[in-house]
Amino acid sequence: MMAAVLTTPRLTLRAIGVDDLDPHMALLNTPAVMQYLGGVQPREVIAAKHAASRASFAAEGFGFMMMEERATGDIIGHCGLRRVAHPLAPNPHDFEIGWLVREDRWRRGYALEAMRAVVDWGFGVIGAKQIVALTCAANVGSWRLMEKLGMDRREDLDFADPGEPEPIIQYAITRAQWEAHRP
Repeated sequence: MMAAVLTTPRLTLRAIGVDDLDPHMALLNTPAVMQYLGGVQPREVIAAKHAASRASFAAEGFGFMMMEERATGDIIGHCGLRRVAHPLAPNPHDFEIGWLVREDRWRRGYALEAMRAVVDWGFGVIGAKQIVALTCAANVGSWRLMEKLGMDRREDLDFADPGEPEPIIQYAITRAQWEAHRP
């Protein structure tokens, strides 16, 4: 078991371990969860994403993590912070947050709880100047969560991906915005 990177009242966010591929494939790589992320992905793709996250933690001290429910110890999601990963994005220097939650845990506030902790970590510990999140316009749940995090729609950062049916849209929050809204 990997050590916790962040904890919230209901969640433990921990680095991805080498034994996390099978649970990820079973719990998170489903048609509903992956609807706006290119659909269910082959094992090799998820394994490469896990390896990239472990490499990011080793090199930079941050990356994507497994989200565990503290009450049960169950893996219920995947979330974190990384450099913008999409090769067509106009802002590869920015920090990007992302998340997905197991379908049977949707609408319980887990993504918001996890991402508030990740944004605080990104600004307060990692030292990000701006944090962005990418999605598509059809993914209403994601961009509404971005707005709950205090992020603003940034049409100037949108871009087209020939492999996607609609443009990738971005939301962003600056360090100054985050500082102004902290409790």
